[in-house]
Amino acid sequence: MQTQSSALGELFPPEPVQLLEDAEGGIVYHPGAATPAQAQRWYEGLRPLLPWRSEERPMYDRIVAVPRLMASVALDDPSRPALLDEALAAVKAVAPAGYTRAGFNLYRDGQDSVAMHGDRVGDLAAGQPIAILSLGAARDMLIQPRPGIGRTTPRRGLRIGLPPGSVLVMSHASQRTHLHGIPKSSEPVGPRISIAFRVRLAVVGR
Repeated sequence: MQTQSSALGELFPPEPVQLLEDAEGGIVYHPGAATPAQAQRWYEGLRPLLPWRSEERPMYDRIVAVPRLMASVALDDPSRPALLDEALAAVKAVAPAGYTRAGFNLYRDGQDSVAMHGDRVGDLAAGQPIAILSLGAARDMLIQPRPGIGRTTPRRGLRIGLPPGSVLVMSHASQRTHLHGIPKSSEPVGPRISIAFRVRLAVVGR
């Protein structure tokens, strides 16, 4: 796997970095969408207010705990934390879209992770981005092509450092061509919250 430095924000100026191109904008890294002070304030303010839950999933012949905590908030919910609107404004400044929902992951330490995957796009608005805001400790994200895709897609993988205040924007189309995930860390690392803003389709009757 070809590696992109974890200190990507130090190697590039604080303007967008195009990591992958496609017809819908590809994958773009915004290293300084929010200041470290803003990111820390949002982290400290949101963590105690969110409805965190743990989940279990089947794996082979046993049930295992998902290695992170999760939460989800509708962006039109009048009870949503006010700080979430500030975070959303920062995301919209670099990736404007009509986001309807925020999904949260809490990585409590380096042993929390998320496996390589592509977002399920069936209930997402076509052509609309997924924007991930990082708060708390920096973690790396892996991005790699899906196995068996056409030769027109770059056959390389990336390892991207996501410091607090950074935003990674992924196109709807990239979920069909690439996988992404947060690997475990063997180094001591503090807790991190990721906020994934998405444009979900309205469901009749819900």
